[in-house]
Amino acid sequence: MDGAFGRYLLVDLTSGYIRDYPIPEAWLEKHLGGRGIGARILLEELKAKDLRALDPLGPENILIFATGPFQGLAIAGGGRHAVLGISPKTRAVADSYAGGFFGHELGRSGYDGLIVTGRAAQPVYLTLIAGKAELHDARALWGKETAEVEEELQRRHGKVRVACIGPAGENLVKFACIIHDRTRSAGRPGFGAVMGSKNLKAIAVLGHQEKPIHDRNRFVELRKELALALAGERWIRRFRSCGTAGGVVALNEQGILPTKNFQEGVFDRAGAISGQVMAETILVRADSCAGCPIGCKRVVSAKFDNEEVDPRYGGPEYETVAALGSLLLNDDLEAIALANQKCNAYGLDTISTGVTIAWAIEATERGLLKSDLKWGEPRAILRTIDLIGRREGLGEELAKGIDYLEKKYGGDFAVHVKGVEVPMHEPRGKVGLGLSYATSPRGATHLEGMHDTMLETESPTPELGVTEGLDRFSWEGKPRVVKIYEDLRSFTNSLVMCVFIPSMTEPGYNYPQIREILNALTGLEIDAEEMLRIGERNYNLLKILAARAGYTRKDDGLPKRFSEPLPRGASAGRPIPDAVLQRMIDEYYRLRGWDEHGPTASKLKELGLNELKGLIPH
Repeated sequence: MDGAFGRYLLVDLTSGYIRDYPIPEAWLEKHLGGRGIGARILLEELKAKDLRALDPLGPENILIFATGPFQGLAIAGGGRHAVLGISPKTRAVADSYAGGFFGHELGRSGYDGLIVTGRAAQPVYLTLIAGKAELHDARALWGKETAEVEEELQRRHGKVRVACIGPAGENLVKFACIIHDRTRSAGRPGFGAVMGSKNLKAIAVLGHQEKPIHDRNRFVELRKELALALAGERWIRRFRSCGTAGGVVALNEQGILPTKNFQEGVFDRAGAISGQVMAETILVRADSCAGCPIGCKRVVSAKFDNEEVDPRYGGPEYETVAALGSLLLNDDLEAIALANQKCNAYGLDTISTGVTIAWAIEATERGLLKSDLKWGEPRAILRTIDLIGRREGLGEELAKGIDYLEKKYGGDFAVHVKGVEVPMHEPRGKVGLGLSYATSPRGATHLEGMHDTMLETESPTPELGVTEGLDRFSWEGKPRVVKIYEDLRSFTNSLVMCVFIPSMTEPGYNYPQIREILNALTGLEIDAEEMLRIGERNYNLLKILAARAGYTRKDDGLPKRFSEPLPRGASAGRPIPDAVLQRMIDEYYRLRGWDEHGPTASKLKELGLNELKGLIPH
């Protein structure tokens, strides 16, 4: 298949052995790339392992950096890549996505991705430059923050793009992430801790080779058309101006801005932490990912409590503004910017950090935990981030993760699904998203499920059979639509492509043009039905891997907090009763063709995955 090199680079850190890992042509045509190929590799390499007994922080875990057909070619929205492995949070396979420029360079490296196994005897970093891979001594880099690491590797190796961990990953903080280009993170599953456990400090890549392109002239023209269409949209210019945090006020008005550890959906000081105020005060400039004309990323400069906010670390996006702002009743935008910087420097996931600190504040308030944490106190929040990154004092306890804290201290206010903290999207005002949270094989994620507010239009996506608008509070028809949109997002995550791009040109659904670009690049003829089939096939790979880790239907659900009604705002008085949720999950499983463990033999045959039916425990 064009659009791919057809090989990964396998690096065994234990032995230092490096070799090519060929990808079968049939895999490329079935799965495309990204999450599909990454998950298929993990199924192949771990099929003889008992995943229930495998230590995510042991040498047997496999970490994969995956590109798809769209990387390395300067396609708008193609400046992303996926990271997959066994998560220390869930002990099951998860995937994470990061933007920036690392994925672009990996897409020009001569390889479609990297497979990292084993554990080095001492800290090392990997370079992949002009097709040549080498391991280097990283002892002098150990302990350094992420920007320092990137600058040192660029001093040594030129214009490389860097993925690295900070002190949090070295210290095996359960929600440590991998930082790319200083400001982008592969967060949520705790892959920074996996890199730390392998003594792998960083990966530096410099590409040199273009992928084969099926129809170059047509591809170049279509790529240009997409970029021009995006650049010309009026509301995209507003997105560039305010970034993702530009939605803070609107979400607050809808009553679904996570506030006070999800006790509320309205934050009275929401305007003070909005993207609009950021643009008027601390914003230095907009930043973008490889090949993208939008520029939704923030770069800020500020000072809080005599500590400078360094523009090298970018600026807070929506998830960070909410997780370290409204969720903690913190209305100080400069303090949020500094908290974002600290998380990027240590290599901490901002969502996980915010939800964990929110739990700690509430636990302190309830008398379950001794700390100086209080709602709306930014200095205590910032001190706690330092303690978590260094695993000192209270941070040693919080670094173990929210599921550990819930089990040790009790209470019913830990907001997570399968050990993964719920992101900054309130399911009591988006019930379909709540169903997606509850059933996800990798724990709560906002980048896979359907956001119900997208469907409150007259005819949301006719090509997909969603021809009538749906109320965001209504359960009617939601299991079917949730499955459709999960499959669509799964296809997007297999390209790998930014989820914003296909919805940013008129009429708000641009997948026909995306498939045209894919056809010109690869030669594959993919219609809407096959697009969803590819997405469904790859989503089911994660479900199989979750089943092998011991997850079943009984593990699906939402935290107790969401069975309580929000007290005020436009989404008030609408709890998610568990009995209703369980009925929706049953219907969702029926539509997916799953039994209590995952895809049935007939579903695997339908998806062209018959060879995998023996891998699902029953």
